[in-house]
Amino acid sequence: MREPRFWYGPASLGSVLLAPIAACYGAVAAARLAREGTRAGCPVICIGNYHVGGAGKTPTTLRLVEILRQIGETPVVVSRGYGGTLAGPVRVNETHRAAEVGDEPKMMARHVPVIVARDRVEGAELARREGASVVLLDDGFQNPALAKDAAVIVVDAARGLGNRMIFPAGPLRAPLAPQVARTNALIVIGEGHAADDIAQGVVQRGGLVARAAFVPEESSLARLRGARVLAFAGIGDPGRFFATLAKHGVEVASRKEFADHHPFTEAELKALADEAQAGGLTLVTTEKDLARIEGDPALAAYAAQIVPFAVTLRVEDEGALLDFLKARMRRARQARQ
Repeated sequence: MREPRFWYGPASLGSVLLAPIAACYGAVAAARLAREGTRAGCPVICIGNYHVGGAGKTPTTLRLVEILRQIGETPVVVSRGYGGTLAGPVRVNETHRAAEVGDEPKMMARHVPVIVARDRVEGAELARREGASVVLLDDGFQNPALAKDAAVIVVDAARGLGNRMIFPAGPLRAPLAPQVARTNALIVIGEGHAADDIAQGVVQRGGLVARAAFVPEESSLARLRGARVLAFAGIGDPGRFFATLAKHGVEVASRKEFADHHPFTEAELKALADEAQAGGLTLVTTEKDLARIEGDPALAAYAAQIVPFAVTLRVEDEGALLDFLKARMRRARQARQ
């Protein structure tokens, strides 16, 4: 899906015309938020967004994996597998294609066990059988099926929540107030003040607010140092990807935006490769985009020509985040005794 421009622009006729539909959608979403979910038998930490589109859930999930491993936990990720054809529950392995399990699960499975399941309760059950001491629920904040012991929400510091209207008039998945009320921790990524009031609301309710930033992996920067690039991306916010490249000294000579989770065709990649060759440019994309390309045999020849720009999440006060996770898991385990 390519988000409408008016979601992140000034008030427009589109938002006004869609407001009645948004009101109905919001009422249903708010009612679902209030429902009690099924307990998984181990702590469940949900990493989500208030809005449609990306803000950095996947790097956040992977960073939480590393933090939890440092304290002896065995995290397993449960994902719906957006864009994939398999209903699951199934553990993602090297034979799966992104078209089957989704691009984000395919990418994350290189670093952590990932269960894809449309039914999140069944996904959590399989995660426990796979040895999970804690389930990291990738997205699913607005889905009531599985009870959450901690809700960690990710927001972009510069973009914030756009016009703050509910889908389809705006990007919000549900009314903002009940979402904030169910937020235990907010991770604000990048520079900017668009989410400052939301952060204040989370703190007032006793939640944690952590500031963070994307840090490119040195191996990616080494391959791009001194090169002029053609950057392309089919993610929720391609502009953030291009800005991150530029911030770290990569000269972006050309950029191409595609819709989130865009299924690339051979013709599209040939056009990109031809343009790059003609201009003496290096092709670069996100790890998530490359996961979709590598999984298609028809596109394998192009994948070898593309540099993946890998990033990790750096949290400013990681000690506070670690203490938060410990406390939430301890509370969850005590409640089950």
